[in-house]
Amino acid sequence: MAVKAIFDSKNILIIGGAGFIGSQLADELVKGAKVICLDNFLTGADANISHLYQNANFKFINHDITVPIELEKRPELRDFKIEFQGLQEIYFLASPTSPRAYNNKPIETMMVNSLGLNNALKLAVRYKAKIIYVSSPAVYGETGNKKIKEDYTGSVDQFNPRAVYSEAKRFGETLVANYRSRFDLDAKIVRVFNGYGPKLKLDDGRMIPELIRSALNNKDLVVYGRANDIGSYIYISDLIQALVAMMESGEFGPLNLASDVKYKFSEVASKIVKLTGSRSAITYHNRESLMANQPLADITQIKEKLSWFPITLIDEGLKKTIEYLSAQKGILEPK
Repeated sequence: MAVKAIFDSKNILIIGGAGFIGSQLADELVKGAKVICLDNFLTGADANISHLYQNANFKFINHDITVPIELEKRPELRDFKIEFQGLQEIYFLASPTSPRAYNNKPIETMMVNSLGLNNALKLAVRYKAKIIYVSSPAVYGETGNKKIKEDYTGSVDQFNPRAVYSEAKRFGETLVANYRSRFDLDAKIVRVFNGYGPKLKLDDGRMIPELIRSALNNKDLVVYGRANDIGSYIYISDLIQALVAMMESGEFGPLNLASDVKYKFSEVASKIVKLTGSRSAITYHNRESLMANQPLADITQIKEKLSWFPITLIDEGLKKTIEYLSAQKGILEPK
């Protein structure tokens, strides 16, 4: 009779674990589990995870998930006993997410959300692990500026400059749903709206880091949109708590993961100017081709099903984000 392996903590794989979300998810999970961080630094950064290298419960593997991987054969995972314990949870965050990143790496974006996700789902089937696919509101297509529920289906132009990302995420969700159906897999989907916080890159290209960079350098803040346009922004610690709650739940989703507090673009820009003590002016410009109207999330389902809600106020979140970004080297450009 085979003896069941006994282990004191879960083995958790974070694919895309050196990125903005993945690295801070690792910080949280390593407190009570053994964490395998897999990343090829396409958009992630070694600096995000280097402080964890001396932690016995953390292992990093430099690998491109579009190429299959056999974890049992990796010598650095010997202490995790993958051959006996396997994996219990997989978080899939491996994709460029900012318009600047996926525009520069369009093929890589589509491949990681297809071939890469397929390899991750195969690992989940092999080890009977739970898996979360972190998707995006880009799957909704054009929405205008109204609250969107999870069952909304909008139109997506597959030749639009943003389609490389929206189509990749739409395909990824369909792939996850079919793996769940065919293999009775505990495969979950969340759609993350406008996450921000420490470990964002100054040159990320998204609204908040771009405005902070300009403010810190006393340059005009360029807002793409109108002053009265509305957005919602979720701070990273709230985002991480929601991901963990989703993994521990019996829900499959998709669920909108967002804040339900809305701010005008002018309010966000003004807060950044005030918090940085900047002399910058605020200007408004038409959106570029890669930018779409920001959809607003209806988060009724995630509140009810996970008993979760965001608690970080934007002033507190922006202050922490500014403190982190202002400490990055080379922030002040030469005059």
